[in-house]
Amino acid sequence: MTGIGLCLPQLGPHVTASSLRTFAQRAEALGFTSLWVQDHFMYVAQPENGYGNIPGNPPPPEYMSVWQPTELLGAVAAWTDTVMLGTSVIVAGNHWPVQLAARLATLDQLCDGRLLVGLGAGWSKEEHTASGVDFHTRGARMEDFIAALEACWGPDPVRHSGPFFDIPTCRVNPKPVVRPDGTTRPPLLSGLWSARGADRTVRLFDGWNPAGLPAANVAEIVTGMNSGRAQLGKAPLSVWHRTFISFPARPGRAQPGIDGMRADIAVAREHGFDEVIIECNFWEEMDSPDAWASVPDRLAPLLG
Repeated sequence: MTGIGLCLPQLGPHVTASSLRTFAQRAEALGFTSLWVQDHFMYVAQPENGYGNIPGNPPPPEYMSVWQPTELLGAVAAWTDTVMLGTSVIVAGNHWPVQLAARLATLDQLCDGRLLVGLGAGWSKEEHTASGVDFHTRGARMEDFIAALEACWGPDPVRHSGPFFDIPTCRVNPKPVVRPDGTTRPPLLSGLWSARGADRTVRLFDGWNPAGLPAANVAEIVTGMNSGRAQLGKAPLSVWHRTFISFPARPGRAQPGIDGMRADIAVAREHGFDEVIIECNFWEEMDSPDAWASVPDRLAPLLG
């Protein structure tokens, strides 16, 4: 059964703690199955490589204010009981693996194992520079980043030596919650897009979390990925399809709206996706805290 998730209020000037709490608790009560955050921390009006790796493309103005992902999910973990909590996505280049492993494991304990960890390579050269990371090695760094995360989530003593990260013999706690199936870490979801990213998704991740593609295109691409998985003896990727009720920074492009969401969800269900995640942070109707608080009820018809 394909679940329906929502991206939490996170971007722009109208997010408040009160609207966030109302949004999260109402979404859970109505039957939405997951709540999600993304990861940016600074606004550069003229980024060198352009928003979304499109030269000359400025970031949407909503990115002038971004509530930070792990802190936001920590609050939502306390406000909810059953809904899954996910990152779509954390940019690996904005972080260092030991610290992030500890923060995510803490979150996983707070939400009693409801955490899903989506990771991406990122598009902002400036954020990588501010984080002390070489933008041009972000793909190769991702491979060692995942290995280091998994080492930290594994048994103590932890030890890792790789091309980017060296972790001396140590203890890193807390550990994530052990899942009912015996797995000892949250599922890892890939937000990678490129040909090399697809290869890394096949080899290193449990699921794929693409954003902004029609569900039919996602289904076609993941079929190819799963052929590669089969050759490696791996189970098919789970699919966590993030779609937009209103696209950011796409002048002249038709906006899906609620009717577009309904059609996309139908295709996702036909193909057996695990989840459809609806992004509302760029919806022009989000012009007040009250508008944000009303979103779960407005989108509740999509649950049927």
